[in-house]
Amino acid sequence: MANISVIGGGSWGTALAQLLLDNGHDVIVRDNNKHNVDNINNNHTIDVLEDVILHKGMKATTSIKEVIDFADFIVISVPTKVMRNALNEVKDVLTTPKVFINASKGIEPVTFKRVSEIVEEVIPNEYLKGFVSISGPSHAEEVVLRKLTSIVSTSVDYKLAKEVQTIFHNKNYFRVYTSTDIIGAEMGASLKNVIALASGILTGLGYGDNARAALITRGLVEMNRLSVAVGAESKTLLGLTGIGDLIVTCTSLHSRNFQAGFKIGSGTNLEETLNSMTMVVEGARSAKAAYDLAKELDIEIPIIEATYDIIYNHISPNESISKLMNRDLKAE
Repeated sequence: MANISVIGGGSWGTALAQLLLDNGHDVIVRDNNKHNVDNINNNHTIDVLEDVILHKGMKATTSIKEVIDFADFIVISVPTKVMRNALNEVKDVLTTPKVFINASKGIEPVTFKRVSEIVEEVIPNEYLKGFVSISGPSHAEEVVLRKLTSIVSTSVDYKLAKEVQTIFHNKNYFRVYTSTDIIGAEMGASLKNVIALASGILTGLGYGDNARAALITRGLVEMNRLSVAVGAESKTLLGLTGIGDLIVTCTSLHSRNFQAGFKIGSGTNLEETLNSMTMVVEGARSAKAAYDLAKELDIEIPIIEATYDIIYNHISPNESISKLMNRDLKAE
């Protein structure tokens, strides 16, 4: 059994911590928010997962040194916008090599860097034992209730991907596959958030299943196009980290990106929508990162571009849809 620390005591971090406890590992959760830490330690709850009683063995702390000294494996579950800051905190207290496991989904704004690239940039080589990404269709709200879920453990080091697969796999409710395509896994995990935002906008406007099916299908084409351009394998986007995650995020009310898009499509002010969300809407930031990256690489991504225009150029959703529908006709 392994000693594992989870950085980030939000819904996904605590759901993963509970899974790891179910699997017999020793786990500590680290969160900056003392209220969250006290809730976990004293009440076995967190605010963002209402009415859920967490594993009685779950422990939490605000001390970064405590969790880093304790762990062989460090699971990072924080929003991409604070990823670099979180890793710098970790770096400052590292004394021995660790395996870093990323559970976040997003691309860093401005730099367009994936999480694996940020980790390699921030964590000194002598302390970076390896890097793994875990991703796939996995809402925290279901995992914490031990509902059937499948994800992928991805690393350029196949043996390490297998080791993490074994650590996270639970025969009763959590099946884990492996992959070595880290670029594809990270790009899929990030870009699907943008398409999910667009899916929510469509639904909020009152469009039906036909429109959403078209959006998901053509959105996958754009995800594949941009991902392959930066080195991903096309087949990865057809798996759990691509289309699997895309489907669940574009169709589920658990999806914060879908929820935010639905509010925008229903007429709620953009700023009010983003401020009203209790959890981070990664799709808004990923839309900008993807848009800028596509411009730099001269890649055509009309759906992602339309979503970017709604968020950053304040184009009305109906105008954006009209623009998409009136593009030049072509073969699929």
